[in-house]
Amino acid sequence: MKKRLILGLALATMLFSCSTDDTADIVINDNTTVNGSGTTDPQTILLEGTYTEDLILDALNTYKINGPVIMASGTTLEIPAGMTIRAAATGADVYVAIAQGAKINANGSASSPIVFTSDAAAPAAGDWGGLILLGKAPINSVTGSSTSTSEIASLPFGGSNASDDSGILRYVRVEYSGGSADGQSENNGISFYGVGNGTVVQYIQAFEGKDDGVEFFGGTVNVDFLSVVNAQDDSIDWTEGYTGTITNAYVKHGAEHDKGIEADGFNTDFSNAAGYFSKPTVNNLTIVGLGSASGEAIRLRAGTQGIFNNVHITGFEEGFDLDGDLGDNPTGAGVVSDDLQVTDVTFVDVTLKLKNDTEVVLTEADFITGDGNGTVTNYSSWGANWTAN
Repeated sequence: MKKRLILGLALATMLFSCSTDDTADIVINDNTTVNGSGTTDPQTILLEGTYTEDLILDALNTYKINGPVIMASGTTLEIPAGMTIRAAATGADVYVAIAQGAKINANGSASSPIVFTSDAAAPAAGDWGGLILLGKAPINSVTGSSTSTSEIASLPFGGSNASDDSGILRYVRVEYSGGSADGQSENNGISFYGVGNGTVVQYIQAFEGKDDGVEFFGGTVNVDFLSVVNAQDDSIDWTEGYTGTITNAYVKHGAEHDKGIEADGFNTDFSNAAGYFSKPTVNNLTIVGLGSASGEAIRLRAGTQGIFNNVHITGFEEGFDLDGDLGDNPTGAGVVSDDLQVTDVTFVDVTLKLKNDTEVVLTEADFITGDGNGTVTNYSSWGANWTAN
């Protein structure tokens, strides 16, 4: 039997009799034997601190995120299919971060998804932080192999390895996340910081989050089958030169919400040091709003580019809102150069299909081809069993 590496070993009874403070490195239990002769009774184990060796969770046990959990470079966090991990409902300082050089192996299935959720009796958006992956793929807020620093946990991200591998997320749901650290920094459901396209991300959901559902800070990671339901800020967000592909995305707004997608070509709080803009490809996108008075489905700004194929938008005042200028935020120029385009889109209960605030003269025909040809993504099929609604 493979020996499981841990940073600390304590009996479960000690976990509840000892106090911790903000500087504690780790409180963790390992309930397996190292010689393969058997296992002990199931335990409730608190996870907290920086892990410098692999952390392999045992399906026999129950785990609770009790503070920041940071997997250091060279380590792997392995989570069995079907496991639910609960987080202390104390806000922003409870999260899981997979640092540069570390990996997560969360390989669930439709019948046995992996769920990160709040431990509150009556869970609510913002109860805890969320899931954070940080990689070494390019970002445009720095140049070359330089790195930037994440909003939460202040960890480095970015670099020059487009194919960087942060592991596997498959059939993973994150619930009640988005705890706010301060007025400027909020957790998202799932945050991808400079994550590379060697990472496998398929079938992920952010449900009932206080801030953004899923956000991409640069990087090249591709995501297949993405669901965001009831995010109170933007459901999907990208910035800092994100250039991956999103295929089959479903967004549904709740009573509190902002945009279905908010997209920036670069992080305007910093700079476009590398001189290029976000340009993802989005295939098979469905956004469901609350009616024609419910704001914007998609806001494209700060020079973002992007190729949208097969989009279906229901229930918004505005379908696409383009913001930019003739200077550092050339969103309209992307339309003219065909770097920002929509092919096959259907608008249902949408008052204004395109609002152009870019200072560039353009028409709907310059931006949209195939109006009326968009079809909904088959969410009732690929989202069945493992998503929350």
